[in-house]
Amino acid sequence: MRLLDELFPLVEGFYVDLHKNPELSHAEQRTASGVAEWLTRTGYEVHKGVGGTGVVGILRNGPGPTVMLRADMDALPLEEKTGLPYASTARALDADGVEVPVMHACGHDAHTACLVGAADLLSETRDEWAGTVMIVAQPAEETLDGAQAMLADGLYDRFGRPDVILGQHLGPQPAGLISHRAGIILGASRAYRVRVHGEGGHASQPHTTVDPVVIAANIVTRLQGVVSREISPSEMAVLTVGKLHAGTKANIIPDEAYLEINTRALNDNVADQLEASIERIVRAEAAASGATREPDVEMFISCGVTRNDATSSAEVAAAHHAYFGDDYVIHLPDPSPGTEDFNYFGLPGDPQPIPYVFWFVGATPHDVWEAAPGDTPYEKMGNVPSNHSPFFAPAREPTLRAGLAAITVAALSYLGSDNGRSGASAVPAGVSFPGPAPTGDPVDPLGGTPARGEGTPSQADPFSDPLSDPFGPPPGQSATAGQPSHSGLPEPNDAYDSAFLASSWPEPPEDPAKSTYDADMDAVMGAQDEELRNEWRSGKAEESTLSADMASILDDDGVPQAPPQAPPAGPSYGGPPPRGSAHHAPPPPGPDDDLPDAEYRL
Repeated sequence: MRLLDELFPLVEGFYVDLHKNPELSHAEQRTASGVAEWLTRTGYEVHKGVGGTGVVGILRNGPGPTVMLRADMDALPLEEKTGLPYASTARALDADGVEVPVMHACGHDAHTACLVGAADLLSETRDEWAGTVMIVAQPAEETLDGAQAMLADGLYDRFGRPDVILGQHLGPQPAGLISHRAGIILGASRAYRVRVHGEGGHASQPHTTVDPVVIAANIVTRLQGVVSREISPSEMAVLTVGKLHAGTKANIIPDEAYLEINTRALNDNVADQLEASIERIVRAEAAASGATREPDVEMFISCGVTRNDATSSAEVAAAHHAYFGDDYVIHLPDPSPGTEDFNYFGLPGDPQPIPYVFWFVGATPHDVWEAAPGDTPYEKMGNVPSNHSPFFAPAREPTLRAGLAAITVAALSYLGSDNGRSGASAVPAGVSFPGPAPTGDPVDPLGGTPARGEGTPSQADPFSDPLSDPFGPPPGQSATAGQPSHSGLPEPNDAYDSAFLASSWPEPPEDPAKSTYDADMDAVMGAQDEELRNEWRSGKAEESTLSADMASILDDDGVPQAPPQAPPAGPSYGGPPPRGSAHHAPPPPGPDDDLPDAEYRL
């Protein structure tokens, strides 16, 4: 059975290949082919061309919930400057027919690699859970219209409506850190095209013209006061002029100027206020300069907030706390002004919207984080290369391992066991996080004894008792007497209060084969003798609300084993993981980029 450690070289190789070969929005043909082939070989029912280049994979495994896992595939028109040995040198034509450089500067390559890896793990362990897994590889997130395109193409009508939707995104936090937030986690975005009309002429005769360059400059300057002077200080708002173009030559005053303006907000009222201010200022500046023609203002992008379902967020966060440990999972105090079209999959305008959970996976290399100026995590995050930067270079191994484990654990926290299969937690085994761990024993997420230590865990601790339910009752059921509910989760901290964000990193554990995450199965379930383990797996004990037995994933004999010391024999998509630093090492050897799709996957 391919476990997390055995699968990781394949995931890593696929990630490197995607990073070297990025594709712009609505042009993700090569990426989609790789995803479709991986899913096909893993036993999924695969559908290509959904909403353009989108891919849907369905794995039906008996009665139970339908869990949708989503990742985005597209890249950005940006020249990569990371200096990585697998940096992109790709160029492509954009929607206007202009040749531009292309880079995965937002982590979508990692999202996609973790998605297919999770799909593979779930397929390999299907004897341990029941339900339906729905894999969605989405195109065109960067243009904020890919999700709507897939829905318009009958995503739910053709493949079924999921019970819950799960997704994740790389962020500037330290590599391997998982960040949750119930409620609004991402803001709303709108974008506007503005065309100002003037009257051109010779640069030596400006008095005979109406100069649109001056009008545009005044618009840009005036817009800078909207947030500071028109929006309440209690509200979050962003207004950015991202594009300004006018003229062809220094001695020609042009006829028109063109601008593109982007706004961010956390509610429709503020978004509407920003829009009204843009309209007013653009038209007023044109009139003040004597323009004889009204400017054109067009909204061409609109996307709402991403609002995590509170109950579902608590359930997924509980699973992550149990698997990763408290020091690797934080709760964000504030939403991000970034925007995702992930929220459309939840059908926000529907009378019965679908609950979803979206979280962040930290990607900043630890040495970069340590060297970044700042005394607080907020200050450091503002001084490290982040999403949409040409220097955005995630720490490859810890980021991919954390992302792969996070989305798999989240899926398994929902998949049921109605078909009579094992009812314990099917958590992926192996070295989840190769970087250094925080010092000290982490506190049990539900307030019990430490999750790791020399002593025997107390049976009152739900994480140490194999017969209890560490994650609480299933959705819609109340906790039974003596059992904790989700209300026992650690209280959200408002200052990134985690040992994982300490200013210095302790030395790695001496045993490289042992997971550096602090809440692996031994910590979650505690030290158990073989008799109790056998009784638990045989079904004599009370069934857990989690759906699959991690121990059975570890090995076929039911006895936990150490992770493999070397990559498995046989073909590997990207070869074994590179040696040395996860951030600075060269990429795994891979096939030639010009081979047909069927030859460069697996």
